[in-house]
Amino acid sequence: MNQARIYQVLMGPHISEKATIVAEGSQQVVFRVADTATKQEVKTAVEALFNVKVKGVNILNIKGKTKRTARGLGKRNDVRKAYVCLAEGSEIDFLAGE
Repeated sequence: MNQARIYQVLMGPHISEKATIVAEGSQQVVFRVADTATKQEVKTAVEALFNVKVKGVNILNIKGKTKRTARGLGKRNDVRKAYVCLAEGSEIDFLAGE
């Protein structure tokens, strides 16, 4: 996988209440990923960018909700998330840069 593709696969961390609970309970981190990203691409990108060892990756597609607006019906964007399970001793800290 080339260097440009690594930066296109990961869109950013997914910060939510559920993602925080998963991160505290087990060695997992949640990322928003590109629609065309595969498990192997996500694993390679996380290992290259954060210098950690990845044990496994689960990918989840979430369909956008249909919402009523003043102009009729609208639809939120679909989201693709990756639950990345880190190996023992590996840790990603997003607040370290601040």
